[in-house]
Amino acid sequence: MAGLASLDFAAPLAGLLLPLPLLAARLLPPRPGTSGALTVPASLVAGLDRGGPLAVGTKARAALTWLVWVALVAALAGPRLVLPGAALPASGRDIVLALDLSGSMERIDFALDGRTTSRLAAVKRVGAEFIRRRAGDRVGLVIFADQADVAASPSFDTQGVARALEEAQIGLVGRSTGIGDGLGLALKRLDVLPGPSKVVVLLSDGANNAGQTTPRDVAVLARELGIRVHTIALGPRDLADANGEQDVVDSEALRDVAATSGGRFFRVRTTDDLAGVADSIDALEGGRDRAPPVPLRRDLWPWPGGVALLLGLVLLLTRRAA
Repeated sequence: MAGLASLDFAAPLAGLLLPLPLLAARLLPPRPGTSGALTVPASLVAGLDRGGPLAVGTKARAALTWLVWVALVAALAGPRLVLPGAALPASGRDIVLALDLSGSMERIDFALDGRTTSRLAAVKRVGAEFIRRRAGDRVGLVIFADQADVAASPSFDTQGVARALEEAQIGLVGRSTGIGDGLGLALKRLDVLPGPSKVVVLLSDGANNAGQTTPRDVAVLARELGIRVHTIALGPRDLADANGEQDVVDSEALRDVAATSGGRFFRVRTTDDLAGVADSIDALEGGRDRAPPVPLRRDLWPWPGGVALLLGLVLLLTRRAA
């Protein structure tokens, strides 16, 4: 339970207002008395008294007035409880996931919970869990196919980025595979960030067949910018041994991107492989410490404010005793 040690004031200087009524009474000139009076029959006054407000003595009214003033000043001072917040893990890393959203991601050759499912569904499950584990890092999401788009700008809201991944749908950016453009957009978003450690996690199940840039050229740019690119080749078959099969992953091109930029290459054929890769990348980009806890503040000013309001109503509903 929070004690007095955790009590704080947003505007402690407001306490200097407390003696203001005394200073006003001493320094301001007295109000001149009114002259003349209206004579009212005693019987009429007696009738008004029976239905009028309660009479309160002068000393009691003065005490009530002072209590109203003290409560108002207390509310203006902004009392609040300062509670310790939980320390989040933090590594200072900026990470952008670049996800292939081409038509081949619809293929149903992965498994989830004992059932066959699409490649995209498996990536959503494992990828969202990976993103949520990166609390304390700045994470973003880029999707690419015919063109590239930012699905979630890099931010510390890992929950929001994970939801953006879970809501991604094939067809939003076309159905081809523009790996170079997707990686280039991820680099563009990372380059403007101030963090010292920047990483792209690029996942694709195809070969570059769209866009204006080649993966190799963009990988060279990543190396010049000091941005590591970890690549994940997804799918059961490789382009090198496809025997004419369409929509297979170009593992060699993705391996070259990782090697050129200083990242790691991973080969994924099953959902278990994908989960293992996510754990490996999490470990590679680990080293997270506990960030200083952010204090949580609970405002208490409504309590003295409410007291001032109630006492003010009491003053209005009563009258000074004769």
